[in-house]
Order: sequence, then C-alpha cells, then structure tokens
Amino acid sequence: MNNLYIVAVGSVASEVMDWLDSAAAEWFPFPVRRLPSLAIPEGSYDAARQQYQSVAVMKALAQTAPRDAARLLGVTEVDLSIPMLTFLFGQAQLGGPVAVVSLCRLRQEFYGLPADDGLLRERTIKEMLHELGHTFGLTHCSEPQCAMSLATHVDRVDAKRERYCARCGTQLAHRLGATNGGSI
Repeated sequence: MNNLYIVAVGSVASEVMDWLDSAAAEWFPFPVRRLPSLAIPEGSYDAARQQYQSVAVMKALAQTAPRDAARLLGVTEVDLSIPMLTFLFGQAQLGGPVAVVSLCRLRQEFYGLPADDGLLRERTIKEMLHELGHTFGLTHCSEPQCAMSLATHVDRVDAKRERYCARCGTQLAHRLGATNGGSI
C-alpha cells in the first residue's frame, strides 16, 4: 500500500502536524501516516546566511523514506534556502516523492507581528498543497489564487486559496488516478 508520510524535521508543534495530517487526508487518496521526528541534518546550517540548506534537508528525508511511501512531506521551523534564492517557503522534487515546507517565514512573528495561528494554518496548508503538487508533476500556475501559484513573498501566499484552480486540479486528479491505479 502507498502511504503519504508526514515528518517533522526538528521540533514542530503537534497542532501543526495535525493540520497537515487532516488537510493531506482531504486532498490526497493515500493513507496519511506520521513518522517520528528527524533531527535537522548535520552540515545543513549555512552560518554565512544564517539559514539551512534545503537540499541537505531533502536528502535526509529521501534517505529515511519508508519503502511504501508514495510521498514524504517534511515540515520544519528552520529558515530554508538554496544558493540561488534568498529563502524558500518550501521545496519539492518535481515528479518525485519528497517535499519540505518551512514554517519560519509563514509565521507572523518573523515579520515582527503578533502570532496568528489561524493565518499560520492557512499558509501552511497552502504551501503543503503547493509542494505536494510539485511532487505530482504540477508546475507553477499563472492563476494567483491557485495553490500552485509561485509565491516569492508572504503576501503572495496570502493571495492564494487553500485549493487548486480548475486546470491544476484536473491535472492533479489525472496524475493521482495514474499513480493510484486509476482510482481517486
């Protein structure tokens, strides 16, 4: 059986993990399972940037993926980056099984504002949908409200809805049908 696994990388509040479990079960036709937390990979911290390299996190996730993993979503509190970008809300293997979402810049506190758990939940779900969409081969969408829209700033995350546009939804349903033996 193929499962969608969700795993904390470092310490992540159980409430956040519950949000992800629930939303993943709603959107994807796989049993959702939670794995024990992973340590933040040694050597992933870039002291010059004061961020963590997402490629190292993705590699650690890939190495721990169970054999029956259809997809593996990591979630972390650390600030992620890659050499060519200042930061990432998340990253995924396009058409591959591994994705990661960072909560760091999804939190209002990062911008010097009071915490807002409702807004954090919305942003987290949108980014989960975005990154898992990439794992099923979806690319960035030109529709600003689509979960697959490119977000280079938190305001762009806020402009999205917690769902895919009709075009991306149809593409995802087709790919999920092929991935899941034809049934969604």
